[in-house]
Amino acid sequence: MNSPTFTLPDIGADARRAFDALKKGGIAIFPVDVGYTIAGGSAASLARIFKAKGRAPTKLNAMVGDMTIHRELHVLDERASAMVSCLTESYDLPIGAIAPYRTEHPLMRALDPTALVGSTKDGTVAMLLNAGPLHRELCRLSREECFPIFGSSANLTNTGTKFRVQDIPQELLSLADVVVDHGLRKYHRYQRSATLINFQTMDVVRVGSCYELVADVLQRHFGVELPPAD
Repeated sequence: MNSPTFTLPDIGADARRAFDALKKGGIAIFPVDVGYTIAGGSAASLARIFKAKGRAPTKLNAMVGDMTIHRELHVLDERASAMVSCLTESYDLPIGAIAPYRTEHPLMRALDPTALVGSTKDGTVAMLLNAGPLHRELCRLSREECFPIFGSSANLTNTGTKFRVQDIPQELLSLADVVVDHGLRKYHRYQRSATLINFQTMDVVRVGSCYELVADVLQRHFGVELPPAD
């Protein structure tokens, strides 16, 4: 009897492949739960991404981070820290957390000063948290090898998040040294990237995936009323 033919994703190998390209100064496109990300880890690679996307200087990169990186790098009071933990760990939701950061943290010190300008604002940095298994593995590599990863949605400016590789513009695919294709992403029905919240000020910077769930958690557990989704 013939054995069935099938393939399974190799999260570890895919993350390693993308990470190695980034460490060499390259660009990688990879899947997270809230769409496909295009990322770099050097000033040159991030500048190439900015130019190809037609991204305005006011649009900042987000750091690829997990809760370990968040707790070490972000500076928040106990209540705000509990909000992030509740969302990501208790309710397993993706979130873009914006907060002040420790300038002395090794990952920030490893970032080229030019790239730092395009990835921080007023002493804060945005960090994508809890965005799937490949994201988690990339975060582990980033921590263990002290190499920061910054990225944004794999799209041209103002054209919407892409949830399949075949929907990513060819000019971005051609720019990437590695493209990891894991098919349709988890939160594709939202057609939005992660919800972004400044947890120091509690300002909603972007209404995104799972916004109504995020708002419900923050209201029930912390008495925080987020504005209605647009």
